[in-house]
Amino acid sequence: MRSASEDAFGDLLRSLAPQVLGALVRRYGHFDHAEDAVQEALIAAAAQWPAGGVPESPRGWLITVASRRLTDLLRSESARLRREAEWTPPPPSGAAHDDSLILLAMCCHPSLSPPDQIALTLRAVGGLTTVEVARAFLVPEATMARRISRAKQKIKASDVPFALPSGFSGAVLHVLYLMFNEGYAATAGPDLHRPDLAAEAIRLARLVHRLMPTDSEVAGLLALMLLTDARRPARTAADGTPVPMDAQDRTLWDDSLIAEGVALVTAALPRGPVGPYQLQAAIAALHDEAPSAAETDWPQIVALYELLLTLTDNPMVALNHAVAVTMASGPAAGLSLLSSLSALPALVHDHRFHAVLGHLLEMSGSLADARDAYTKAAGLTGSVPLRRYLHTRAAACQ
Repeated sequence: MRSASEDAFGDLLRSLAPQVLGALVRRYGHFDHAEDAVQEALIAAAAQWPAGGVPESPRGWLITVASRRLTDLLRSESARLRREAEWTPPPPSGAAHDDSLILLAMCCHPSLSPPDQIALTLRAVGGLTTVEVARAFLVPEATMARRISRAKQKIKASDVPFALPSGFSGAVLHVLYLMFNEGYAATAGPDLHRPDLAAEAIRLARLVHRLMPTDSEVAGLLALMLLTDARRPARTAADGTPVPMDAQDRTLWDDSLIAEGVALVTAALPRGPVGPYQLQAAIAALHDEAPSAAETDWPQIVALYELLLTLTDNPMVALNHAVAVTMASGPAAGLSLLSSLSALPALVHDHRFHAVLGHLLEMSGSLADARDAYTKAAGLTGSVPLRRYLHTRAAACQ
């Protein structure tokens, strides 16, 4: 079992990794070599810091060690002299700026398609494994590995310089959204959520909002993250299994995050134009501000989802809309909507669809069918606590 100090070192290294990688790639380029150098620096830190203590500037230490290793890697290539002539000195160990946004912008390089931008950012900035990125895209791991490799090669072949842009594309916002979602509801592993990943997504969203304070969708995305993360303390039972929202202890919700999120989305909506993140934040605000599950304004949530469906064809939005319709009008109405979604390729093999189907069937009294749906959902998720929860729901449908 890992100790608390080991966990603290791991959290620190995970938070510093994208900043160090961003610093190296911005100064030297060579994405692949920079990744290798950063990994070796992280391994060295994990070996040395527990015994010798964390240096005064851990970020500067990692940049220095990674820069030395990158220098060795580049010197071994045939174009050593040309590359060395283009190098600039590494930043001083006390550098106070944050290269995470620069790395984020680099991963969303204009030479890449939006899906490749998102995949590379999740891998390099979010620290997700290739398997986790593949799950986020609903594609095989081998396919995603090739996509990420090609994305790196395109960046390497491009002559567009790396720099912090004046604004951020929709791909940047989307990747932060996906990063947060993976942190809030991990697709695989022993824990329901990954707080470090969610916290990093929120941190980066705050930085983007600071750079673009009048962009309504940036504000909407940050608000959505805060309003959703506010519920995290009540989402798990003592054994780590998920607690549905209607059964959560709302006194555990973070009131300060709710207040900040509500203020952000309230200020953003009148500025317009209204976008998907603002609408999702408005939905989250209605959930968070309801005194109890029974007092949730479901008709208003249905209306917001219907407006959201005019802006996006995301099947998960359609699935959430069906849930809201169920809560407003009953399970028969929700099941009718699910029937029209059942053939969508993105949903047929997704555990969330079958979990929702099981819940609606259970509400309607079709217990045998609900049990089958819950069991199928459990077989499709890689999350251990969620799988345990779904099996428990299936067993209760007797």
